[in-house]
Parts: sequence; structure tokens; C-alpha cells
Amino acid sequence: MYSEYLLQVVHLNAKYAQVIDSENWNGWIDLFVEDCVYKIVPRENYERNFPLATLSMLSKGMLKDRAYGISETLFHDPYYQRHVIGVPLIHEVKNNLIYCESNYAIFRTKLSQESTVYNVGRYIDELLITEQGLKIQSRLCIYDSEMIPNSLIYPI
Repeated sequence: MYSEYLLQVVHLNAKYAQVIDSENWNGWIDLFVEDCVYKIVPRENYERNFPLATLSMLSKGMLKDRAYGISETLFHDPYYQRHVIGVPLIHEVKNNLIYCESNYAIFRTKLSQESTVYNVGRYIDELLITEQGLKIQSRLCIYDSEMIPNSLIYPI
């Protein structure tokens, strides 16, 4: 069911991982529609329907502000991220929107240190079908751990 959309969603997730892992912040922004939602939420808050999010951006303009902050104003120990995103499960396609979810794991490598698991969870997505391909209308990053190490700099 919905197999005609599966490869498109897989490709979008691969592109998402590639632009973040290569620190291409403009490429990350381009994956979203103008009136988008991007939230990073602890699993407990999501399951209890609590509104508190670790990070909440409600427009492409807010994504641009975050990208500017990452590249121009935030100072932190440098590190690399590597995303591994599972095969998506498409729940429904309705009104040019694909409702789906995908598991993810993010590894972090600090200079001269071993790679560690940084964040694990799932994306809950609403993806808009456009003539230019899929665009993210809403992405909830639901992370499993109650704790995240140090600070959250890069997108999940």
C-alpha cells in the first residue's frame, strides 16, 4: 500500500541526512515549505500530549534564524553528525500530504574521540507532494531518551 510514494520518502530522508551531516544549512532549509513545523520533543512529552518541546520552529523563517545561529553565532566544541534513517512507514496519503514515520539514529564524533550514539528516536512527518518533489510540512523529532547530552546545536 502506498508503494508509489515509498521511494520518494526514502529519497527525501536520505537528502535530509546528507545536508545535515555535511552542514549544508541552506539545503536543510530548502527541504521545508514556508509554513512548516519542526519540533524536537522528548518521547514522554509526546506520549502524554504535553506541549513542551526541546526546540520548536513554526516557519521557514525560524529555520533560517537557527541556521544563521549555527553558522555565525553559536560557539561549541566542533563535532560531526551521521544520521541513519530507517525505512519509512506510510500511514496515509490524503490531500497531497503523506503521513509517515521513520526511525532514526544519530551518531556524533568529536575530534580525536570515538563516535557515540547521540540521539535515537523517530520522525513523525507530514510531507507535501509538490511539482518539485516532496517538501516537509511538519517534522516532529521524537527522541527516546529523557536526556540529551550537553546542548542541542544541529538539527536532529
